[in-house]
Amino acid sequence: MRPSPLYLEPRLEPRLRSLLETTDFLHTLVDALGSPLNLLLPDQIADNLARFRAVYRKHHLTGRIYYAHKANRSSALVRRLAADAGPDAGPGAGTAAGLEAGLDAASLGELQHALGAGLTPERIMATGPKNREFLWLAARTGATVHLDSRAELDDLADLVRKHALPRVPVMPRLSGFRSPGVTVLTRPSRFGSPVGELDDLLDALERHRDAVELTGVAYHLDTTGVTEKAVALEACIRVMDDCHRRGLRPRTIDIGGGFGVNYLADAAQWEQYTTALTEAVLGRRPALTWQGHGYGLRNESGTLRGALGLYPAHRAIAAEAYLDELLSQRAPTLGRPLATLLLENMYDLAVEPGRALVDQCGATLARVLEVRRGPEGERMVRLEMNARDAGLEDHGVLMDPVLIPRSAAPAAPDEPVGVYLLGNLCLEADLITRRLVHLPRLPAPGDLLAFANTAGYLMDFNAGGPIRQPVARKVAAYRQDGAWHWRLDEQYWPLDTTGAATHQGDGPA
Repeated sequence: MRPSPLYLEPRLEPRLRSLLETTDFLHTLVDALGSPLNLLLPDQIADNLARFRAVYRKHHLTGRIYYAHKANRSSALVRRLAADAGPDAGPGAGTAAGLEAGLDAASLGELQHALGAGLTPERIMATGPKNREFLWLAARTGATVHLDSRAELDDLADLVRKHALPRVPVMPRLSGFRSPGVTVLTRPSRFGSPVGELDDLLDALERHRDAVELTGVAYHLDTTGVTEKAVALEACIRVMDDCHRRGLRPRTIDIGGGFGVNYLADAAQWEQYTTALTEAVLGRRPALTWQGHGYGLRNESGTLRGALGLYPAHRAIAAEAYLDELLSQRAPTLGRPLATLLLENMYDLAVEPGRALVDQCGATLARVLEVRRGPEGERMVRLEMNARDAGLEDHGVLMDPVLIPRSAAPAAPDEPVGVYLLGNLCLEADLITRRLVHLPRLPAPGDLLAFANTAGYLMDFNAGGPIRQPVARKVAAYRQDGAWHWRLDEQYWPLDTTGAATHQGDGPA
């Protein structure tokens, strides 16, 4: 008996689904601009901002939402963000009214890009490892600087004095949080100063008061654990109290990103697949991956070892819902909801979503070049792209591509089929995904496969040009006057086709 296909259907919100249903439009784009091709939906980032802002309103909080630029190199997304005018200041807007979205720039290049896209310095947070050029431009323009160390603070203060610059707003980034009486520690981080060394850091900030202005504190945790983040946020509230006792006046706590994305439409499919993968690794069913790859699991004499090294592709609580859950958590020792503590102290909350803010903002298209049988009879589909162009394996994200046929009539029987997706590099390891992917039918040369929801880290974080294969071009797609339109990413500005007014799109339909 043939086993049922193990689908991992991607979650598609209305705007992205609508775009992927425009078969002729997409084939025309790939014919003109080549494969692979990255599609971007700038108007979707505005929708995602609105969802995060709704959480702020629910908890009566103020503060700015910063897009973590490292998630995508796109100009169109940053320019659409720059055009954001903040929440409606009219009746019912809540206390978050009047704050436009901001951007987290983690490099000199990202800072230059943000400024060139129209973001004003007060909307930019300079984070990440910094050289003197990065520090100088941030100080010269007035962007807020996340300080990772005492040495970075000293460098920044030296630059301000040497160049006679205005005081720079700064936020020390903290790490190594510990909650008294609670057996939860945050994991070590290479970013930030240990909170246990806070007194020395605050002494240095006071010495440099002529050069920098403390506006808040921040943390960066490479985890999705709500409990760990609750420990860190409560600790930052205590740090803010220490600052105020010293006569300093910070008002913002920046909790970074890590809110996650739900990639899959069906939780049951994810549970079914991960269970079947475990059984395959143990030899209880045929292999589900190329050459029995276990994604971190292994079989040692009939015992399952290792840990599943995959992104949890189906997440019941992600993005703005995750932020809501975190703010609703009771502080580990203070005993009241974290949002309540922020509100009582009149502290602003800053967040830095990357993946979550560009959720559903893009897809990657690839043309089918060849369909053939492998050495053991397996179906193999070669695409005009390589594994770096989608980054699914590098980031441990499993989801099915969407088949976009070249013609209405399928060239093969319309029945489910499992295939391996091969890349265009002269490397044995160049598989788009090591997983046996199930499609509703066998694709044919000339068809397209669309990898949905790749805007967050997947489409260009690892992309390069090995063996002179082309790097995917980017296209910004938007609806106007009831139809889909496009521009090259670098040529997109949030204006209509005449340049007469701000382009807000026709909505997702």
